[in-house]
Amino acid sequence: MELRVTYDPDADVLYLARPGTEEQRVEGAPGVNLELDEKGELIGVEVLNASQLLKEVMEPLRQKAGQ
Repeated sequence: MELRVTYDPDADVLYLARPGTEEQRVEGAPGVNLELDEKGELIGVEVLNASQLLKEVMEPLRQKAGQ
């Protein structure tokens, strides 16, 4: 499965996608949009304010790894 990962630093958006045509977009969580194809299968994830979200995820992992 081909997975494309891109980051737009100006918009602070992280995008993960596989080939397909988006038919529907739903909010999976605040600031996280899920893109679905015509079968309802996940083909993309858009993370808004990605630097802040990833900072909140990565810091506890760094701390745990340092224990």
